[in-house]
Amino acid sequence: MTADENTELTLIDHLLELRRRLIWILAVLLVCFIALVPFAQKIYTFVAAPLMRSLPAGHQMIATDVIAPFFVPIKVTLMTAFLITLPHTLFQIWAFVAPGLYRHEKRLILPLLVSSILLFILGMAFAYFLVFPVIFHFLTSVTPEGVSMATDIDKYLSFILGMFMAFGITFEVPVVVILLNRIGVVTLKQLYKARPYVIVLAFVVAAIVTPPDVLSQTLLALPLILLYEIGMFICRILGDGQRRQPSA
Repeated sequence: MTADENTELTLIDHLLELRRRLIWILAVLLVCFIALVPFAQKIYTFVAAPLMRSLPAGHQMIATDVIAPFFVPIKVTLMTAFLITLPHTLFQIWAFVAPGLYRHEKRLILPLLVSSILLFILGMAFAYFLVFPVIFHFLTSVTPEGVSMATDIDKYLSFILGMFMAFGITFEVPVVVILLNRIGVVTLKQLYKARPYVIVLAFVVAAIVTPPDVLSQTLLALPLILLYEIGMFICRILGDGQRRQPSA
């Protein structure tokens, strides 16, 4: 058998392994989604609670699309199933790439994967329990007199998904900082020098993804800055990435 044939067989083996992992990911996601469907209405009620608590007495959300009362709770349930199965999804990805990694790379990536899951969920929880009540209270307080704040449930879902993504990604800052330092892209000294720019960038990002009130923007900007500081602190404990030589 020639070298080209060996390479082709190896590529086919990898593709088959990738397909097997993807099937497992989709299968577990589907099973979890089906199990949650009977609770779709309750899940949506939980997700809608921050806005419902802020609406004036007698006000409620509306559905402008005929099928929205059915599909919006289903979308929320699918998102919930994705979050629940996220550890399994990342495990399958890890199992696929791990055989090709060196030992020192495994020691770096595995903790970062676990941290990424926890930080993303923490970011979503921060948005739900702390940020949403502030944002919705602000929005209801500035609604002009004579205007009924009747939010469409589909648009509400789009808004909270965007906010969940924004805060979930924001809370990944320590992982990004540590990874960039460990692979030698930036040194600890460069991270410290970039601190003023990070502070400005944090408020710019907050101004883009949150409503135009100072409190909401601060609630996003301050965690981003704090998480950047945490990332640098961990880098200082681990030692500068460029000064350490990886061992196989």
